[in-house]
Amino acid sequence: MSLQNHNETKQKVKGRKPLFIAIVAIIAWMSIGGISGPIFAKISSVQENDNSAFLPDSAESTLASRVIVKFQDQDSDLIPTLILLEGAVNPATNPQTFAAINDYAKALPGKILTEANKPLSYYFAPGVPLTVIPSQDGKAVLINFQISSVASGESIGDEPALPLVIEFIREDLKQTFNGESVDSYVTGAGGIFADLFGAFGSIDTTLLLTTLCVVSFILILVYRSPVLWLIPLLTAVLALTFATFIVYHMAKNDWIDLNGQTQGILDVLVLGAATDYALLLISRYREELHQHESRFDAMRVAWRGTVEPILASGGTVIAGLLVLLLSDLSSNRGLGPVGSIGIFCAMLAALTLLPAFLVLFGRWIFWPKIPKFDHADEKLSGLWAKIGAFVDRSPRKIGIVTGIVLLVFAGFATTLNTSGVAQTDVFTKEQDSVVGLERLGLHFPSGEGTPVEIVVAEDRVAVASAAILAIDQVDSVAPATLRDPMTGAPTETPKVVEGKVLLNAILKVPADSQEAKKLIPSLREKVQEVDPTALVGGQTAVGFDIDQSSRRDNQVIIPIVLILIAIILGLLLRSIFAAGILLFTVVLSFGATLGVCAFVFEHIFGFPSTDASFPLFAFVFLVALGIDYNIFLMTRVREETQKIGTRAGVIKGLTVTGGVITSAGVVLAATFGVLGVLPLVFLAQLGFAVAFGVLLDALVVRSLLVPALVRLIGPKIWWPSKLQHEKVSVD
Repeated sequence: MSLQNHNETKQKVKGRKPLFIAIVAIIAWMSIGGISGPIFAKISSVQENDNSAFLPDSAESTLASRVIVKFQDQDSDLIPTLILLEGAVNPATNPQTFAAINDYAKALPGKILTEANKPLSYYFAPGVPLTVIPSQDGKAVLINFQISSVASGESIGDEPALPLVIEFIREDLKQTFNGESVDSYVTGAGGIFADLFGAFGSIDTTLLLTTLCVVSFILILVYRSPVLWLIPLLTAVLALTFATFIVYHMAKNDWIDLNGQTQGILDVLVLGAATDYALLLISRYREELHQHESRFDAMRVAWRGTVEPILASGGTVIAGLLVLLLSDLSSNRGLGPVGSIGIFCAMLAALTLLPAFLVLFGRWIFWPKIPKFDHADEKLSGLWAKIGAFVDRSPRKIGIVTGIVLLVFAGFATTLNTSGVAQTDVFTKEQDSVVGLERLGLHFPSGEGTPVEIVVAEDRVAVASAAILAIDQVDSVAPATLRDPMTGAPTETPKVVEGKVLLNAILKVPADSQEAKKLIPSLREKVQEVDPTALVGGQTAVGFDIDQSSRRDNQVIIPIVLILIAIILGLLLRSIFAAGILLFTVVLSFGATLGVCAFVFEHIFGFPSTDASFPLFAFVFLVALGIDYNIFLMTRVREETQKIGTRAGVIKGLTVTGGVITSAGVVLAATFGVLGVLPLVFLAQLGFAVAFGVLLDALVVRSLLVPALVRLIGPKIWWPSKLQHEKVSVD
């Protein structure tokens, strides 16, 4: 046998093992996809979207709810719901219509919800009749009733019952009063929750499909290949199915709290991160194919060169997300493990499935621009070579100009309004429940149907009521009363439970508004002056306590995230100085992003404010994700520095990673930007903030500011590692 034939045979034998491993990895991931895929249709059934369920046990509204439920004649919590009928409903001038409304209120509980084949009474508070309340101006009628959160939370098929119940009532109202000159709305907490379920329901379809289309479009532009773009996309999709499978079972077994907001973030986070990791590995693999004749050798070198930055990048995001476990709010705590599982699955797929696909298909997958074994370095020419030369020539000027611009933008961050978002402002599109609340305020006290609930001692009812009424924005106060055992109608006798009485305070302002929340501290102070054991609860108090918990989380979690990221960077780069510089640039970028958000939200989008938790979410994602691009850059710079020195190393690192990191930034920005397709203000705000911040990091901080600073500082950037002693002059 000739030497050439011997070498060819040896190469074939050598390639069999990695090829076999690749096939096994692909089969394993396809099996995971087959098992996990059907879970997509079920994930919304394990969501929890009631804010009160997320509060800590120590919150006063939580303590109050445990007592308030004892006044409700059943063990389950209730969701206040309102039917508003507006128009020709005056009992004096339209007695027939008013009588029809009364008949409708009596008949509604007996109507059958077709999807469940159960009467609506199954979902209503048992034994409580629906009463009709005309407005003083004679232009509207209110039907106030309660829905059981337990019954309405049951699944009908793959959907929770609540939105089906509310939609049934809305359609039934339209059919019943068609042609009666009556407009109907279903609102209150029940109507708003139903509309939220509807918005989150589109996560399974609209959000996911839009994200996939956007990612596909960008990948096609990046690779300009009819086939290659499918591989990172399929890798990202399988990572998401696996993550969704794990999250579904954790939520189903009550190990974590999952809401629609978290699910939406999971989808874009996994698809964006997995695609970013894929871009990094494919770019390095293409580079190595020019240096190695064997695709297996090329992948081995590429994998070793990218595994550390991918693990460090993913580890940074996971560390930042897991700090959310320290949050007072269980919804935030739920996002920690949910997001971490998503990032872990993204890393796992990028480091196992993606290499398997690439080596299985060989070089032709890059067609029409197939990389040849020619020892060429195609990245050392073109746009990023010019940008690298520009940074090399003018590092001081670039550092000063970009730093000043970012500082100016960051100065506007203090103008960002984080006072919270009213329930009527949570949607970007008009919803029936929101319109109903707005119309309600024209005919009834704005807090009608959603009172502040105050538990006081029986002997302090009179003085507590007087103290509450002394507050300007309180319209009325009345105790919860016993009901007639024959008719179920309320009597005038206050209901006493364990020596306590429940007072319902109706506010003159909408119960979910900032004005209402600001009244909670005064209400608590006033009633606790006359009764130290008093508790103030209800939806308004829940909103206030959530805002307070969010602000506490901001103060506790943000510093811890910064410390963890600094430690990870220091270990990765073996340099305290480099870690500090990178952390400073990302925090500066975060501040600049908040400043831009303050201007855009108020003057362009017209959002009145942001949720109190917005800065925390924006920080965790922007700092954890933004540091990725610095990690991708600086790990390559360190690798090149060991060969050619810091000055040449930073320029080459910028040149060879410029295209792929920019592409990764565009992909991640686009995926988070897709959150704006959902009709929810918080996700639209978070999507814009992360998209803008990621682009700022990828295009300005990583491309200009960081390389300029490294170029200026020189080898000292690697202190205290041995690389700091490199003898290279710095201009």
